[in-house]
Parts: sequence; C-alpha cells; structure tokens
Amino acid sequence: MIRTIESIIGEINKVKNILVVGHIMPDGDDISSVLSLTMGLEKLGKNVRGVIDWEIPGYLEEFPYVKEKIKSYDCIKEFPAELIISVDASSPDRIGRVYDHFKFARSVVIDHHATNTYFGNINWVDKFGATAQMVLRLNKMLEIEYDKDLSTVNLLGIATDTGFFKYSNTDATIFKDVAWLVDKGGDIGFISNMILENKPYEHLMLYKDFLDEMRFDDNIAYSHITLDMLKKYKIPPKDSPSFVGELRSIKGVEVAITFSEAEPNVYHVSMRSKNWFDVSKVAVHFGGGGHPRAAGFSKETSDLKKLEKDVVETIKLLMESYK
Repeated sequence: MIRTIESIIGEINKVKNILVVGHIMPDGDDISSVLSLTMGLEKLGKNVRGVIDWEIPGYLEEFPYVKEKIKSYDCIKEFPAELIISVDASSPDRIGRVYDHFKFARSVVIDHHATNTYFGNINWVDKFGATAQMVLRLNKMLEIEYDKDLSTVNLLGIATDTGFFKYSNTDATIFKDVAWLVDKGGDIGFISNMILENKPYEHLMLYKDFLDEMRFDDNIAYSHITLDMLKKYKIPPKDSPSFVGELRSIKGVEVAITFSEAEPNVYHVSMRSKNWFDVSKVAVHFGGGGHPRAAGFSKETSDLKKLEKDVVETIKLLMESYK
C-alpha cells in the first residue's frame, strides 16, 4: 500500500493540472473523496478540478463546497489535465464521459470496491470501509494540513459508507480515522443532521407508494420507484431516494432490492444484503459491481416486471449454491 501511495505522490509531484473525478450516481463517499482530494491538492498549490459527470443529489449538494468545487463534465473541455485521479469508481463506465480523456493524460485509480477493473495507469484498490479513508491516507502522506472544513468533508464519506458505523465494513481503522478527523475539527453532528434528519416531506409520501409495491420472495424483499411515482410528488429523478436500506431492515430479509427508474425505461437497481449473501455477484452478472453487502447495476428495459423476476431468480439460484 505504501509503495502504491508513493507512486501516486510521484505522479502528483510531476504535474500542475490535476482532474479529480467521481462516479455517476454519486453517493456520500464519492462526494467526500472528490472534495477531500481536491481541497487537499489545492493546499499543495495544484490547479485542480473536481468533476462528476452526473447531477448531484440535493441532499449532498447542500454540503459546503460541493457547488463550489465539484463541476459538471463541460468544465474539463478547456482544462489541460496532465493527471486524472478517479476516486470510488470500480470501472470506466462509472465515470461517464470523463473516461474519454484518459487517453490524453496519466491516470490514477483509488477505490475500495472488490469488483474494480484496474483501469488506470496506477491502481490503488484496497479493502477499506470507504474510499474517503484512502484519500485521508494519501493526504497525510502529502503532509496536507487538516482544518475543520477538510476534516468534516473527509468524515462525510466514512460516516455514510459505513451507515454511520453500523455496517459490517466498520472495523477498528474506521474508528481510528474518525477519532483523528474529529480531533481535527470534523463535525459528525453536522453530517448526521444533514443526512439523517433532513428528509423531504415528499420522500415520506413516496415511501407509502413504494411500500404498496413491495413484494417478498422467501428472504428477498423488493420494490420499485417509477418516473410516474416521482412525478406525483414532484421529485426530480436525481433526488430519488432508494429506500433499499429500509427493505433490508425488515426482520427475516437477507436481500433487499430497489428498482428505480432514472429516465424512461432505464432502471438503476440497488441491492443490499444483511448477513451472508454476496450481492456483488448478482451486480457483476448484470454488468454492474459493488461490495458483497451493497452493489448495483443499471438496465434499459420496457418490461419492469421481467427485470424484477430475472434479478430475483438470479439471486435465488445463487442462494442455492450456498447450501
């Protein structure tokens, strides 16, 4: 790990203009990793652009520095990137159109997904609870000084990707990193209020309809959110909640699935497991990726019912192999 970080630092030291890119459909760890590395490299005097080729969900867009430092794809057209650093993305398709620019610059991949395809010139892929932990280690080795703002931004990814320290990826290193960041001013109370105590009323109304569509198949629970359901409550697709965690929390459920329509006939499928089933195998089967307990993929189809059936049947077949 240290040798890989040193190689990344060597690439950073060679250049002035750096692009830090996150993945499509960004989550808390992605936003945190892009921001933390962008802010850190700026402290070194680098010319940095943070870019995500996707609309940022409203609940994350409200965090400090997100609108200021994370730009849309269009901003890189006139940016002479000498080095592109991808964070929290497991494969080229996950960074959208930015991957087209890898042919023009050196590239670094920093990621914690076991399904990573190693698509950079230098690839640091490791089993951390959050990519934000990896960015923290890189920033420390770059001797970047942490203040309250950077500490809070970096803490966001660790808190959200561990489910606020309740998921199975919460190990001793998580708490050591959190303690260090809190000591530097990281505000976990602010983060928890923004994420957990900031739910729009419209999302609760949507949840009623989501539960009406909920189905069970043995220890599998699944439901869907369509564009018509979102339109009913005037919720933009980019702000569509997943509710997959709520399904997983049901007693007796091992696998939870949410099928979310992002644009006409295009569904994002989010999967979570509770104790033993590896949902990343299902995601890879359908062209996606992720972690054993949290994974997903996207699928274009005009037949939602068939998609639901195919995914559930695939899970049941894999479950049989565990017996």
